[in-house]
Amino acid sequence: MFYRKPVFLVLLLTLGALLVHGYHPWAEDAEIYLPGVEKVLDPELFPFGAEFFQSHAQLTLFPNLLAALVVVTHLPLELVLFVVHVASVFLLLLACWELSGKCFPDARARWAGVALIAGLLTLPVAGTALYIMDQYVNPRNLSAFAVIFCIARVVDRKYLQAALFLILAAAVHPFMSIFALFYCALLISMRAYDLRLAGFAILLPFGITFEPPSKAYHEVALSHPFHYLLRWQWYEWLGIVGPIAILWWFSRLARSRKWGNLDILCRALIPYALISTTAALALSIPARWESLARLQPMRSLYLLYILLFLFGGGFLAEYVLKNRVWRWLALFVPLCAGMFLAQRALFPASAHIEWPGATPRNQWVQAFVWIRKSTPIGAIFALDPFYMHIPGEDNDGFRATAQRSVLADAVKDSGAVTMFPPLAEEWQRQVQAQTGWQNFQPADFARLRAAYGVDWVVLQQPGVAGAHCPYQNPTVLVCENPAPRRPSGQNGVLWR
Repeated sequence: MFYRKPVFLVLLLTLGALLVHGYHPWAEDAEIYLPGVEKVLDPELFPFGAEFFQSHAQLTLFPNLLAALVVVTHLPLELVLFVVHVASVFLLLLACWELSGKCFPDARARWAGVALIAGLLTLPVAGTALYIMDQYVNPRNLSAFAVIFCIARVVDRKYLQAALFLILAAAVHPFMSIFALFYCALLISMRAYDLRLAGFAILLPFGITFEPPSKAYHEVALSHPFHYLLRWQWYEWLGIVGPIAILWWFSRLARSRKWGNLDILCRALIPYALISTTAALALSIPARWESLARLQPMRSLYLLYILLFLFGGGFLAEYVLKNRVWRWLALFVPLCAGMFLAQRALFPASAHIEWPGATPRNQWVQAFVWIRKSTPIGAIFALDPFYMHIPGEDNDGFRATAQRSVLADAVKDSGAVTMFPPLAEEWQRQVQAQTGWQNFQPADFARLRAAYGVDWVVLQQPGVAGAHCPYQNPTVLVCENPAPRRPSGQNGVLWR
């Protein structure tokens, strides 16, 4: 049972985490996940190119859950996203508080572990391209708290409750719940039989095949080296070896103090990491298994890092911080300041917290919002396929923000292709059709219109001579397709 004081303090830590890490609702993987929510709310959206986000959406209840919250509460989507994000942070920290109570008898150690998680939410997880928690709503954030609650119930041998939490996690993120199931199986096996190693078979619903990948898929794979362990940098390998050594040390410390739960939790993480690493190596070596690397065994490190820092914070309190206020300040003030500065460096052109309903500071997002409000719902757009990497764009997604169809991009849509290889050829065709975007002339735009029905484009200043651009700001222009008008054009809008 949760008591009011811990809940209140966890809420304070949640608000502190929001101030440190910020909030960016349309950034990064939101481009993959949010269009699914938007299409549930309005099925007329995205008549073109929906396959690049629907492939993910059909495997999770995430879009239906968020859409249902919008419908039931009658609140704007932006506000629902913000509330759900804050709630997901709160629930993760609350789950960490409960699990730490199974490990450390001293409340001071428990709070240190939870506070360390709160301070490191946007820390990268080795070479996996994941954060402990993203700065926006996504299925992984919503499954994280359920996974930690599941582990806490396994420690208490309340397996029915653990199964319910695991089912909740699987409903919103089937992929990450597999790793939680694997770890819980190790915990149960090691406690029952005192095993030092255990294995578990994994099957995922992504159409496993041993057929050699296509050339188009290989091109996508090269742009996602984090899927392939042998392509990791040496310092990313330290993110595997270092935690294993630290967890072995934690296990020894816990055993010396007769903290049985903490001992077995740490020991189970060692074979968990070793088995996952072995699987990742096996999938990285044979070329014909390239498409299987999308199973991404190293994403197991996501759960490992949460537990590593939760336990590490507890040990810091026991052996270093103790009851010295100045030591707590000496640890957490520089740590939070560093994380804050890192986030500002990642999103320099955007507000640190993009409050729902506020006018966006980012000029790309300003253009995307204008598009959402001012262009036909069936319009098809094109823009630089690498637009998310343009300085000042801050990795904000076009589809998620503008709610309009767009040709495939080379950044986030390629991530969808790595998970769903049948998309590779169409993705490649669309990206190649946009090659040389910075030098496009009216004839190039005419080609896009003829091939894909593109009737609007987003250009960087100064744009293309002669283009009719109903919206512009110092960075971006939103223009009708600059190709010569067709006689059938009506009301100033091309390709109707």
